[in-house]
Amino acid sequence: MRLGAFDLTIVSDGTYYLDGGNFFGIVPKVLWQKRAQPDEQNRLVVGLNSVLVRAGGKTVLIETGIGNKLSEKMARNFSPQAKLLENLRAADCEPGHVDVVINSHLHFDHCGWNTVRDAGKIVATFPNAIYYAPRGEWEVAKLQRERDAVSYISENYDPLISSGQMKLLDGGETIVPGISVENFPGHTRSMMAIHIESEGKRACYISDLIPTTNHLDLTWGMSFDLFPLETIENKKRFYARAIPEKWLVIFTHDPKTPAAHVEKTPEGRLTSAPVQL
Repeated sequence: MRLGAFDLTIVSDGTYYLDGGNFFGIVPKVLWQKRAQPDEQNRLVVGLNSVLVRAGGKTVLIETGIGNKLSEKMARNFSPQAKLLENLRAADCEPGHVDVVINSHLHFDHCGWNTVRDAGKIVATFPNAIYYAPRGEWEVAKLQRERDAVSYISENYDPLISSGQMKLLDGGETIVPGISVENFPGHTRSMMAIHIESEGKRACYISDLIPTTNHLDLTWGMSFDLFPLETIENKKRFYARAIPEKWLVIFTHDPKTPAAHVEKTPEGRLTSAPVQL
């Protein structure tokens, strides 16, 4: 789709499976299964939506999905499809065409295609790109804490940081004209949203603050959120701008509705209005 002078393409890495209870946290199953139907193992099909932005002569890729480097056990549990490169090529984009890669945070399902294995070495999937990620994410990932160590796979980012190909951000930076980042804590302390703005129109890749349209409600979060009260407060902060300014909201993990406008009904209920892609 067009956003002002920019071309936006939703590019999928396919789907993977997550436990329904994890995906909806404290929300009772009797409620969430009205919106998302689990399989016999209580798993939900979850999307992996990246965004390709062609803007001002630059090709920018926001998020790189789950990739193809999971351990045998993780691959068995999550059943990833690893379709990002295939779908990029379908959008007429070869890895060498990408100028910029932005990771909202460094959980393995958001930066998996940052790198690939080549002849036993870990190399950049996008050899000509400058990568960007939150500094706080990398600092936490190094700690390998009991609560979230499983979420971080160092092969996805450490080789890029060592080579200087990945730049670490503190939040608030403009990456290229029209594309900037903003910290939205809750899921993690340093997770960033990516703003895309052109000719008065704005889209926002909100990442895991609001992973799907089924998570619009303020209190519908994931069990993976490390700071759930901050998730609620930052959703409020986001909606205060996104709703009246009619932002296009891009949802990381929604397998059916990757992009929509968020609206509030007269009764105060949050809803989504999908857009034509």
